[in-house]
This record gives sequence, C-alpha cells and structure tokens, in this order.
Amino acid sequence: MNPLILLTNDDGFFSEGIEALECHLKDLGQIFIVAPDRERSAASLSLTLHHPLRVKAMRENVYAVDGTPADCVYLAIQKFLPRKPDLLISGINSGPNLGQQDISYSGTVAGAIQGTFLQIPSIAISLSHNEHGKFLFDFSARVARLVAKNLLHNKAPAGITLNINIPPPPVKGLKIVKLGQKRYNPKIIVKKDPRQRTYYWIGTGHPKPVGDKDSDVMVAKKGYITVTPLQTDLSDFHTINNPTLQKIFSAVNNEIIQKTL
Repeated sequence: MNPLILLTNDDGFFSEGIEALECHLKDLGQIFIVAPDRERSAASLSLTLHHPLRVKAMRENVYAVDGTPADCVYLAIQKFLPRKPDLLISGINSGPNLGQQDISYSGTVAGAIQGTFLQIPSIAISLSHNEHGKFLFDFSARVARLVAKNLLHNKAPAGITLNINIPPPPVKGLKIVKLGQKRYNPKIIVKKDPRQRTYYWIGTGHPKPVGDKDSDVMVAKKGYITVTPLQTDLSDFHTINNPTLQKIFSAVNNEIIQKTL
C-alpha cells in the first residue's frame, strides 16, 4: 500500500517550509496538507472549543483550517484523510524549537505530539536561519526526506515524538540528544490604543541557552542536526516515592479520610 503522509505546521498552509516538504516527499507516498490558515506560533496543544472551525479546500488534498495545529490534526484524521497516516510531519518551522521551553510553547512540536497521541509516528522539524537571516528550506526538506524514508521502513518506538532541529548548512552531522533549556525573559511592552485603553504586548526577548555539552541547545550551536525523542507521559516516576512528598500527601489523605474538611 502506498504510504500516506500528513503534513501540518504552525506557520500556515502557505508557508515555504511546508511547501518544500510537499515537494521533496511526494515520491515517498500520498501527501495531505492540513494546516492553519494563518500563523499560529506558540499555540502549543491548544484546541478550539468555543467557536466553530472553518475549513477551506485550497487544492487537491490541501486544507486550510482557522484553528491550531492540534485542531488540524484532529480534523485531518477524522474528516479529510482516507485512512490513518503512516507518518505525520509538522514543519518545517521558521526558527528552532530547542530546549524545554520551546517544545512546551511550540505549535510545530504540538502538531507532532497530537499525532503521537493518536498513535501515528510523528516528527517535528524546525530550521535555524543562516548568518544572513535566511532559512534554507530546500536543504532542510532534503534532510526531512531522508528521515521520512527511513521511518517508513523502520518504525520508531511507540509513544515517542521526534523533535528535529536543523542548523544552516554546512552541517557537521546528526546527533540524538536530550533537551536543554532556553530561558526567556521577554519584555512586556505597554501602550495605549486609539481609545486610550492600555494594552500589553509580550516580546520575544533573547533567550539564554542553558545545558551541558550533550543537550540540544549546545549541540545545535556546534553545527549538528539534533534529534530529541520526546515522551508524552510527563509523570516523574522517581518523585512518586519521594519521602517528603509521601509525608505531605499522607497527612492530606488522613484529613480527607477523617472527613475533617
């Protein structure tokens, strides 16, 4: 059976990154694009629950949704695809998604995680610009094709989302690494609208990369493509048996049992 590949992103169905993916992946299988109709950066895993979603068929197998990346994946699986896809790729994002903070905010990563929730092999791909501020999507799409080709023939571990970050070429190679951190301290801009009502705008700031030499933020700085396996189970199994935590909630449990609330 011809593989079915779903593409989504948080930059919009019209973005150069998703177009490059479609171009380079079309010989690997049937491609569907279900992506937001506008930029939805930093949407994370949010779902649209309080107003209806509008969808426009842009061309064959390409749909623009006035919702988030997570909305797009749900709609694709339940309404637009003929069957469950063999692979979901979210990206190529304009800008890296490195470190714990980025992957928590990112709509690109969230689109891939939503696929993992639905038992679909899923990857998120993000790209850093070069020294001239340009994003070389063609190069990244060729990397994505290599990854997709191998994933279609060798299934990744179940329940894992692969977060891939590609520096500008020339790259030194590829490494599978853990997350570091990108610590943000954005400026809050305060202004007045024409009716003299105060509004606030959160800036991006300049995040500080923090991590050891084997973390994604540091390895990427050295010119390597980074691959970080992300697990959707956020349970801290070690802390479940932490003596202090056990003591605190044992006391709370006793109060509840004794109906002292």
